[in-house]
Amino acid sequence: MQLFPLREIANELPFFKTVDDREKLLGVIGALVLRRISLSKASEIMGMERERFLGLLDGMKLGYSYLEDQDVEVERKW
Repeated sequence: MQLFPLREIANELPFFKTVDDREKLLGVIGALVLRRISLSKASEIMGMERERFLGLLDGMKLGYSYLEDQDVEVERKW
């Protein structure tokens, strides 16, 4: 088993300059897909404007659906 499989995946991403930012992106996308955070929160974590972050998701061919009310409550606790 390799020690840093996430880092290897992050290294392959053509986005951002540092591996740390790429790893953060993977985590943020995971939280977004799992509906743990909103698009606004994801954008904030990545230090990007919301529209720019949406453009990044679109460029990665990742679909996005907005959080439901119950999901917003989970995010507030996060």
